[in-house]
Amino acid sequence: MENEELKQPQETAEVKDEKKKKTLPKKAQEEIDKALAEAEESKRKWYAVTAEYENYRRRTQNQAAQRYQEGRNDVIAALFPIGDNLERALAACADEKTKEGVEMVLSAYKKVLEGEGVEEINPLGQAFDATYAEAIMAMPAENGEESGVVKQVYVKGYKKGEKVLRYAQVIVTQ
Repeated sequence: MENEELKQPQETAEVKDEKKKKTLPKKAQEEIDKALAEAEESKRKWYAVTAEYENYRRRTQNQAAQRYQEGRNDVIAALFPIGDNLERALAACADEKTKEGVEMVLSAYKKVLEGEGVEEINPLGQAFDATYAEAIMAMPAENGEESGVVKQVYVKGYKKGEKVLRYAQVIVTQ
């Protein structure tokens, strides 16, 4: 008897569905098919909305991080004139103790910039590059000098990564 049961082919899910369809009235089967189609459409829409929400969440996180970084860069850029004034004060110091004190403050200032990943832009002696510098004046080239070379840096420039926080203001040879 067990052998007879094993010999009978197992019914697959598709065969069972077909048998159910034959036993149900046509109208009921249409309603079931319609409900299944609506369920599949709702499922598809749910997946789409879920994916759209995930994209929105990632986009807003990236925007918030970018705004935060831009805010930090703005604060750092506000410190640049202080560094310029410290360097001017250091150049004008006559007293050795005062000079030493200003050097210490300037050193702390530079460490803060370094800690933030800010680098100085010093194009002195290099070909003028508008990506990092702003030409404020042009001087005639002297004997042996090439045209288009940065002759003097008037105001230092700074960058963080590839983003320029302040362009160097330079004097260029003609």
